Amino acid sequence: MKKVKYFYNTNTLRYEKLVTPLRVKLLRVFSFLAAVTVAGFLFMQISYRYFPSANEQRLRNENNRIKDNYSILSGEIKRMNQELREIEKRDNQVYRSIFEASPIPDSARAKMMEKQAEDRLIASLSEDELNTTILQQINTLRNRIYAQNISFNAIDGMIKNKEALLAATPAIQPVSNKELSRLASGFGYRIDPVYKTTKFHAGLDFAAPQGTPIYATADGIVTLAGNTANGYGNHVVINHGYGYETLYGHMVRVKARRGQKIRRGEVIGWVGSTGKSTGPHLHYEVHKNGRDLDPIYFFYNDLTPEQFDRMLKIAATGNQSFD
Repeated sequence: MKKVKYFYNTNTLRYEKLVTPLRVKLLRVFSFLAAVTVAGFLFMQISYRYFPSANEQRLRNENNRIKDNYSILSGEIKRMNQELREIEKRDNQVYRSIFEASPIPDSARAKMMEKQAEDRLIASLSEDELNTTILQQINTLRNRIYAQNISFNAIDGMIKNKEALLAATPAIQPVSNKELSRLASGFGYRIDPVYKTTKFHAGLDFAAPQGTPIYATADGIVTLAGNTANGYGNHVVINHGYGYETLYGHMVRVKARRGQKIRRGEVIGWVGSTGKSTGPHLHYEVHKNGRDLDPIYFFYNDLTPEQFDRMLKIAATGNQSFD
């Protein structure tokens, strides 16, 4: 039986039946439902957090494993990036500078602005999105490593080319001159022994007994061997490549033959006094791209610094040439 409630009305001085308005009833129902909903949501959150189901626990463990793997991969990629940056820096500042080669531009690797943009993008991503960027980072590393391999292959070619260049560069005296006593006339303007006028002397004169061996000063191919009536008498011209050419004049006899491949230190003839000459000697010239160079600066392979300084002083003497 439903319980009926009464209240005392002070205006009518009578007890009257208490009637609850519909609006109040609806408000009470809504408040109850809201309280139940909030309590249920809090209960579910607490339950999910502290009492997960088997499936939820499995997913949580999988998520933790993915995060751990990402941390490991991210650290490894960071380490690889650092090592690659050091290699690129050493490549540009050390290896390529040795061979006087231009550094690889940033466009051939990964540009710094692109790297910074990529870093900002990664910082703004969620964990799931970060996982998807790993392949992109690895691909970037692969491209940079590929570019670096191309650079190292180029440097390997430079090394081989440098070895050939060193072998082709005149680097020894053309006659034995351990006592430095055979240099008779230097490069530059000298008195002509025949005409007694000052003329440009395009090489060095080494006074030596007739028959003294003459050596090739670098590897090359003989382009001329004989007497062409040009004043050099019996002479040899060797093309060393890389723009270098040497001339050996006034030989008593020529050993080398045109087209022959010559090694540095190989005998190509013997000292004489053929052609326009006033006595047994070797006239030696060095050319680079058709320009006359002072041969004295190409004796670094068989002279100490003290001997070189002494040779410079002898060559600077304004004496008379032999041819």
